[in-house]
Amino acid sequence: MGDALDKLLSPMRAAVERYQMIKPGDNIAVGLSGGKDSIILLALLKRLQRFYPSPFKLFAITLDPGFNGKNTDYTQITLLCENLDIPHIIKRTQLSEIIFDLRKESNPCSLCSRMRRGVLHKAAQEAGCNVVALGHHLDDAAQTLLMNMFASGTISCFSPVSVLTRRELRLIRPLIYLRQSSISSAVKKCGLPVVKSKCPVDGKTHRKQIENLILSLSPQYGNLSERLVGAMQKGHISGW
Repeated sequence: MGDALDKLLSPMRAAVERYQMIKPGDNIAVGLSGGKDSIILLALLKRLQRFYPSPFKLFAITLDPGFNGKNTDYTQITLLCENLDIPHIIKRTQLSEIIFDLRKESNPCSLCSRMRRGVLHKAAQEAGCNVVALGHHLDDAAQTLLMNMFASGTISCFSPVSVLTRRELRLIRPLIYLRQSSISSAVKKCGLPVVKSKCPVDGKTHRKQIENLILSLSPQYGNLSERLVGAMQKGHISGW
């Protein structure tokens, strides 16, 4: 498990230090969905915590959307948190009912994302945290850039670090130098538990379409995701 994580730790630390994501005394809430990205983020931050010069505390917060009107089983995720000595907070919600049953959203991802962020930010504050760590990686950044260009005609992306002044929270994305394929490989090698999403539109979203587009163009243009992120960095777009 150690070797697989160590290969990812160096690029994650590089991102953390370049964008000054972690400061001494931070209480960091990891948004732990149970997917591969958030699981790796939690494991890597725990490993970084052991030797990072700026001391910080970790908490894990999981939001259960309540798909199909049922509570999701996060037992294996809780056990992982216990093994890592990280408090695990589970917030049961009715997001699924609101989005799919009451509002019957035809394009539910945007509303779901906003609502989840609101619940997560509030839960982080209630836990005494001043930082929220999210599991977006390099491929997510490239996809978000194209999604914004195609959908709204704006050249923008999420920022590596952003500040919510109203809630006095800092949002950080330590995985932005990591590729999705490397994360998936490390999860398998380490045998980390993953909770598969039960979202009815999983794999059928606009993001998935953009992901497939990038994959189809990559044989011709090489590492397209890395080039898109590199272009954002050169242009200092959205804090990159």
